[in-house]
Formats: sequence, structure tokens, C-alpha cells
Amino acid sequence: MESQRHPLWPAYAALAAVCFFWGTTYLGIRMALESFPPLVLMAFRFTVSGAVLLTAARLLGAELPQGRELLWTAVYGILPLGVANGALTFSETFIPSSLAALYITTAPFWMVGVEALVPGGEQLHWRTVAAMMVGFLGTSLLVLPDDWSRGFSAANVNGFLLLQVGNAAWASGSILFRRRKTKAHPVVSGAVQQLATGIVMCILVALTSPPPAQWSGRGLWAAAYLVVFGSIVAYSAYIYVLDKLPISIVSVYTYINPLVAAALGWLFYREPFGGRETLAMAVIFLGVYFVKKAQGKR
Repeated sequence: MESQRHPLWPAYAALAAVCFFWGTTYLGIRMALESFPPLVLMAFRFTVSGAVLLTAARLLGAELPQGRELLWTAVYGILPLGVANGALTFSETFIPSSLAALYITTAPFWMVGVEALVPGGEQLHWRTVAAMMVGFLGTSLLVLPDDWSRGFSAANVNGFLLLQVGNAAWASGSILFRRRKTKAHPVVSGAVQQLATGIVMCILVALTSPPPAQWSGRGLWAAAYLVVFGSIVAYSAYIYVLDKLPISIVSVYTYINPLVAAALGWLFYREPFGGRETLAMAVIFLGVYFVKKAQGKR
């Protein structure tokens, strides 16, 4: 009876999972990096999660993508997982996890921009562009130096630029995948994307020979958490939500993830999060709100 009254309640429950669990993965990545080099961590995380999900799908008799559909599903997964998540993972080797989460809050602006570039997508309007400028003003508060005599922090600037490349890849992969028709269930598509990313990461590990892992109990638990809750649960939920709800609603997770990440970063690593970071986050969120309002009017 309840499901008949609210047919989209599973999608909203999945969105709630994305909002919470992805917020915790920033801390999970930082902890896992204590044991694993970035490429090794990504190879382990996505190979295991993709293999587990595809095995479960096969046992349940789910339909798997075939031919060109399989190829494009994999490609559209490598963009957000391989490139975007790779940018996040590498960035956390030199900037705090809470700061990385704040830099990623510009993702909705990239979503709007990529949507405008895709044929048939919604074009940019001056109100939208003005709202995006408000958001980037908030981000500049994080990048600009506290003391101009010392100049810019190379780590902050590099982290910001790296994560904007990741945001562009995430937006491109998400929008292109959303526009492509597929017969497979969204969770199955997500499994294909994760396994494809894991295989690519394994190839890169073989080609680059990163330093060996430094095994520790906390690092192993963190890596296992990323596999289960960051990939199997949260990414599958994200792909499902992307198929069921509008982008404007899906992107609400960008408001909540930084709050969760900042709280956990301070709790476990005492990462700084003071008045400047709070003001920047408020300005960025204001920009995101104005973008959604401008798009909604159109």
C-alpha cells in the first residue's frame, strides 16, 4: 500500500544511502591510503566490488549488457570511477579529506556545464552563469592564501585543479550514461562499470609498479569499508537513483557529503575546519541553490 502511494520511495532511500555513505568515504580513503598506494587501492576496491556484484547478478539471472552496450557502459563508468575517483584518491595524499570534500561541492556546476554542451541539453542562461560564479567565489575562499606574503599553497591549488578535472569527468560520465538507453538493470550497469575500472587500474598498477602496500589493520578495514559501503552499496544506489530521479534532485548529495566528511575528518584526524571553511561552504551551497533555482525557472 505504501509503495503504491509513493512509487519512488526506493529511489529516495537509495539517495539517502548515497548522501551518508559517500560522505564517509573521504575518511575511508584517507585511512586506506595509510596502507595502500592510490592505484593499488583503486584496483582492489573496484575489482572486488565489481566482481561481487556481477557474480550476484549472474546467480540471480539478471540480464547483462552485451556488445556495444557493454562497451559504452564500461567507458561511462571509467570516467566517474577511474578518472574522478582517481583524482579524489590522489588528492587525499596531499590535502585533508574535508578540504577535498569541499572542492568537490562544485560538481553541480560541472553537471550544468556539461549538460549545456551535450547535443539537446539545456543551454546556459545568464542567471545560471551568475549563480555558478557565486559558487566559485566560495571555492576561491579556500584556495586563496591566508597570508599573501607567503603566497598560494601549492598543495591546495593542485588539489583544487585535480578535483575539478575529476568533477568534469564525473559529470560527463554521469550525463552520458543517463542519456544512453540500456536494457540492463542500473545496479548491473554499475557492476560492469566498477569491474571495468578495476581492470584498468590493475593494468596501470602493472605498468607503473607502485611501492608495495604497508599492511595495517586500520588500512585493511578502511579498504574493506570502501568496497562494501563506498562501492557495492553507495555507487549501486547512485546508478539506480540516476536512472529514477532528476539530476537536480540527485545532486543534493553534494550538500550532505561535505558535512559528513568534515565532521569525520575533524573527529579522527583533527583536520582544520574553522570559520573560513564554514563561510566558503555556505557560499558554495548558496551558488548551488541559485543554479537550481535558475534552471528550475527555465
